[in-house]
Parts: sequence; C-alpha cells; structure tokens
Amino acid sequence: MAALKWGLLLQWVAAALLACGCVSLAEFADWPAAGDFVAKTSCSQSTAPSRCGRTRASWSETYAKAIGGDYQSERAVALCLSTGCDDAIIENRILGCAWRHVIAGSRHPQPAEDDTAAIGHFCGSDFVDDTDRQTARDQSAVWLGLLGSDQRP
Repeated sequence: MAALKWGLLLQWVAAALLACGCVSLAEFADWPAAGDFVAKTSCSQSTAPSRCGRTRASWSETYAKAIGGDYQSERAVALCLSTGCDDAIIENRILGCAWRHVIAGSRHPQPAEDDTAAIGHFCGSDFVDDTDRQTARDQSAVWLGLLGSDQRP
C-alpha cells in the first residue's frame, strides 16, 4: 500500500514539473529512473534502519536534484551508489565512481577539497578494477554531456 502511495506521489510530482515547464522529458530520457536504485530489502534489515528510511524517503528528490546539476545532491548520489547508504540503495560502485567523475568534470564553483580524494578512494583499486574504472569514466562522459558540460573525466 505504501509503495502505491509513493508511486502516485511521484507521478503527481512528475506531472507538476512537466506542466510548469520546469523539466522536459527529453532532458531526462537518458538518465536511469531514481527507483531503479532503491534496494528491495526492508530497512528493518539494515544495521541503521532509521538512516536507511530517511535515505529512501529523500532519494527521489536527491536524485532529481543531482541529475539537474545540484552539487550536494550529486555528492549524496555518488556516496549512496558507492556504499549503499545503510542498505537503502543498491550498491553500484561503477556508477558511484562515474558520479565522482561527474562532480569533478562539472567544475562546480564550490567544490570541496575531498572531491579529488573521493575519486582516488571510490574509483581506486579497492573499489573498482581497471575495466570498471574505464566503464565509469565512459558513463560519466555521457552524463556530463546530458548536464551540458563539455568537460571529460
């Protein structure tokens, strides 16, 4: 029942954003849906159920802001994809690494010093192998293009 309410809420928000002209379907056609990343397991199985629940509750908004170019949201998405954020999100280290490259390539006016270190850590050999690292760079180039950045990782 809760999933149905969530789905209806997301449909309403999407319709409102489209109606106001705030977004266009063409802009986001190549981005995976936010729901594709939400873990199917219950947050009650997480080691931090309340954090898991909060992450899931805000994920759609955070992800929408990230694909809209919001710096802090990009960082949150990168972290959750790299770590799973207390089992709230499906861990995908390649996409987490790709988001780290997006952050660096977007040349945000307020980058944090740890963004470069995060690439070294989350795109390093402890997280992804050489093939996956290249896949992440390729994916980030696509996403940077969608964000309108001509930077390349």
